[in-house]
Amino acid sequence: MTKGFTNQTDLKSEILLLYHHALRFDAPTIMEHVSSFGSHSKFKVHKVNTELGFLECLRTMKFQIIVLHYSLFGMWPCMLNEEFLIYLDTCESSYKVAFFQDEYHFCRERFSFINRYKIDCIYTLLEPIYFKDVYQKWTSAKKLIHVPITGYVSKKMISLAERITKPYGKRKNDIGYRARKLPYYMGKGAQEKSQIALGFQEHANKAGLKLDIETDESKRIYGKKWYKFIANCRAVLGAESGVTIFDIDGTVYSGCKRMIELKPNISFDEVWKEFLYKWEGNIPNRVFSPRHFEAAAFRTCQILFEGRYAGLMEPMIHYIPLKKDFSNFDEIIRLFRDKKRCKEITDNAYMDLIASGRYSYKRFIKDFDEELFREGIKPESSNNGICQLEVILRRNKIICFRKTISKKICNKWKSYTAKMNTLLRALFFRSILIKIVKKLLGEKNWKLLKSFLNCLL
Repeated sequence: MTKGFTNQTDLKSEILLLYHHALRFDAPTIMEHVSSFGSHSKFKVHKVNTELGFLECLRTMKFQIIVLHYSLFGMWPCMLNEEFLIYLDTCESSYKVAFFQDEYHFCRERFSFINRYKIDCIYTLLEPIYFKDVYQKWTSAKKLIHVPITGYVSKKMISLAERITKPYGKRKNDIGYRARKLPYYMGKGAQEKSQIALGFQEHANKAGLKLDIETDESKRIYGKKWYKFIANCRAVLGAESGVTIFDIDGTVYSGCKRMIELKPNISFDEVWKEFLYKWEGNIPNRVFSPRHFEAAAFRTCQILFEGRYAGLMEPMIHYIPLKKDFSNFDEIIRLFRDKKRCKEITDNAYMDLIASGRYSYKRFIKDFDEELFREGIKPESSNNGICQLEVILRRNKIICFRKTISKKICNKWKSYTAKMNTLLRALFFRSILIKIVKKLLGEKNWKLLKSFLNCLL
């Protein structure tokens, strides 16, 4: 049974989607996820970026559905200011849906938020077998929906892949990869992201391969540059995303932090043997990364650590399985150099992950709408108050775009002025040096030296 409204300014059966996105051009997967609601839902969707602050017109509006996007909860406190939180308090009749990712930390804060603002439905990466130990034990949420995928396949990515995908023989790199070293408190599973990079580089020293593998934060690639990078690799490395330690009460995080503060150069193995082993595997939270869809779309072969991959990919059908101790490394290289076998694997991945449409944003939103239908909520739009809100949202979208452009131009200008300053300083010191040498040698000797240098150059 749906929650009802009494205020005349209420918007019936429409969605208010709150999300957070900083004013920059990177992180395309966040905005693809946000935009999918408006693009594919049968419900009218009003998207509000909390980065731009609270909209005064919301005070007189109530929505039957409020969606809280995962981008609000990446860190804690969440990206909702006091005015947004007060507004959520006033929306007691709204059906509230929260999408969560990175659920393994700030758990108590998240549980408190769910209970305080009466969240009705949670979309979680957590497997159903662990619902009872997490959300059902600590929150009052009535409905839990398991989604093992952190991002889906967009039409935009498919279209780009069709345009820039290169033939296998014309790709610059044999094997490419980008990852960051993750914090120790996430457990052994999270360390695999960097371990596969370091281990593969070590074993591939004499393999004669063209590698572009990095784990340094400064070497990360974003936006279209990332897609171009994938399109220029014959294969990419990978490991299951997520963690193998679920820090329910913050004990693991605080314990790791203390150990690192006392001994800054302590290794993961040392921390694990002394402390982390007690929680390893307590609530595994392994998920399927959009990177696998990206590689499949660009027909780039995937060499992955052995794993489940949410049951979406099978070894030697969709990817080449690498043992975590690298004991089958030579076999992996042989398979990679077998062009026919690699083509079979990339074709399978493309057909099952991309062409099938099973993991598209359109399918994801169709399932989302059907969950609302099951709650008795139907998309019967009312126009009350829409005009005012839509005008403000359009204006904010223009402001956001202008600020983003201005920020990019500003960064370009800073980079340009920094280079100019360096050049001017170099020219200044060059002129000073010339004056000193000229004074020491005298006018006649200086002319002889100058003539000699000109002859050499």
